[in-house]
Amino acid sequence: MRRINRRACLKGLGVSLSLPWMDSLGWAGVPAGKADKPPVRLGFMYMPHGVIMNQFWPANPESYLLSPPPALESLRGVLDQCVVMKGISGVPIAPFNGAPHALELSTWLTATLPAPEKRNEINIAISADQIAAKHLGAFTALPSLELATMPQTWKENQEGLNEGYYSHCSFSSPTQAVPAEVNPRNVLNRLFSKQEPNKQESTPLSELDRSLLDIVLGGARDLRRTLPVSDQRKLDEYLDSVRSVERRIAAIEARQKEASLEKAGVRTSKRHASDSPPIEIRIPEGEKRSEYMQVMCDLNILAFQTDMTRVSTYIGSTPNGASYPELGFNDQHHSNTHHNNDPEKIRKIALITEFNIRQFAYMVKKMASLREADGTLLDNCIMMWGSGLEDGNIHARENLPFVIAGKGGGSIRTGQYFADTKGNQGDLLTTLLACAGVPNDRPVGIATKQIEELKARA
Repeated sequence: MRRINRRACLKGLGVSLSLPWMDSLGWAGVPAGKADKPPVRLGFMYMPHGVIMNQFWPANPESYLLSPPPALESLRGVLDQCVVMKGISGVPIAPFNGAPHALELSTWLTATLPAPEKRNEINIAISADQIAAKHLGAFTALPSLELATMPQTWKENQEGLNEGYYSHCSFSSPTQAVPAEVNPRNVLNRLFSKQEPNKQESTPLSELDRSLLDIVLGGARDLRRTLPVSDQRKLDEYLDSVRSVERRIAAIEARQKEASLEKAGVRTSKRHASDSPPIEIRIPEGEKRSEYMQVMCDLNILAFQTDMTRVSTYIGSTPNGASYPELGFNDQHHSNTHHNNDPEKIRKIALITEFNIRQFAYMVKKMASLREADGTLLDNCIMMWGSGLEDGNIHARENLPFVIAGKGGGSIRTGQYFADTKGNQGDLLTTLLACAGVPNDRPVGIATKQIEELKARA
């Protein structure tokens, strides 16, 4: 049997990254008759250690848009395109009560605790972003984009838990953490498939043998009938990955066909004629944290704008280790969260929270300024900012802070502050996946329902 080179396959899948988005190209995966509707993108941005509650939660729903609390002031102007919800509870962390920082990030997108009997290894659940990537990633060159401000190397073992739980929020399977990229130049190179000349390979996409995939799928189905249940589950995961590759190849081939028609003078679509051009990326030269975070936000925008991916995560900082000299002090974020009502420490935490939300505001405001079809890029996104704790002083998790920006293609009811939401972290994630059009046959983590008030009325 003819064998296909996996590296050649990956190289072939990267071909589309060398092209900017063109007016003539339709969105891969959009059903027939709906080519004028852009896809929904889903993004997550994280800050550890919670917030100063009386500076984050709005005073009431009526004054929310006109008089936002100090922490949300930077979102003024786009708050009508945002949702704030109070009442979203986190995952109860017993029996890991001594591991709040190992769990604030690792449970953020999984809504699940690690397996107690396997504490020293990664064993948790697939995260919501990766659930989305398995579906939405079938139509893009990159299934998902994972970014971080800090290296994912924190060394600590609260309650004997694996150190990977401190710095990862994305898990492609219960046992596989997804690493994030911290170097913006590497991200830019990845998006546009820039390689050193001596590392380039010349294997064209045409060498991808689609019949081979048919053989693999057919043979696997035959094999499945002979396997025990435990091995069937492993084989099913493998088949999912093969089908994802097959769908991605089909999406790339469709784009190449459209590009060929355009080159021949045949215009196949006009829906992007008024869209804003892809934004310019400038890598910062200095060490200001705000400039670094903003270029990472720009890379996220560019990846969405050019449809290189429809799913992203950005870990603004990880539990422990972060400091903010740009704000006029060098003490670490974590040490200030245990403020015991010290006014100076509370002031610093409020500044750190406002700083992080300001970077999120930078991103969503730029998205709101970019035209796409009949609206803006933000109109077709669901961007979630949040933290894995409510109050870092006492590690409270009863009311996790979240801001949802973007209308999700009309699926999200924006301009609202819900002061008494009934739901948990898993409920929120399950709802956002549904609003993004991601089919999911089971709730995320501890979810028991979807949060209906978040959804736009049909």
